Amino acid sequence: MLPKIIFCTGVLLATLIVILLAVFSPVVHRKPVKNSTSPVMAFSLYLQQPQLSSSNPHTVASPDAGALIFHRTLTVGPEKTSLVVGKAQGFMIPVEQFAQSAFNLIYFTFDTPEYSGSLSVQAKNFGHKDRDELVVVGGTGSFAFARGIAVFQQTELEEGSASHITYKIKLKLEYPE
Repeated sequence: MLPKIIFCTGVLLATLIVILLAVFSPVVHRKPVKNSTSPVMAFSLYLQQPQLSSSNPHTVASPDAGALIFHRTLTVGPEKTSLVVGKAQGFMIPVEQFAQSAFNLIYFTFDTPEYSGSLSVQAKNFGHKDRDELVVVGGTGSFAFARGIAVFQQTELEEGSASHITYKIKLKLEYPE
């Protein structure tokens, strides 16, 4: 009899906690855009390429690799010394039969005073041109329920005597009412 009472008490307590969390959880506040059916947010950032060194040989995938897993930083400007606002992590299978795979994802995480959360971008047909338009399929935190597009555009920046290639990312996000 005692185990049955403990089980029922546990179920009741868990149900009560779920209800309280649903009622009192913080809601992300966004400023709605005038004359729009749903709020829209647009901004740009840069995906920085890693510094290649002989002490870190794991930053470049071989041409016959089965999958490409990467970690990059996101910055406000194109310079490598620009303010870091987050990171980009991805998993892509470059093999032709998997080019349309739902597993090809880029995951952006942000941790700034204005934005805290993440965005998931589906990376179908990525990397075949100088400009790629990808689909934002969801988000968390400040980007909860976001949908939209992420435009990747390859740029080259001259810094002193050296130049480096980076991607400018333009995000246009829509939120449900």
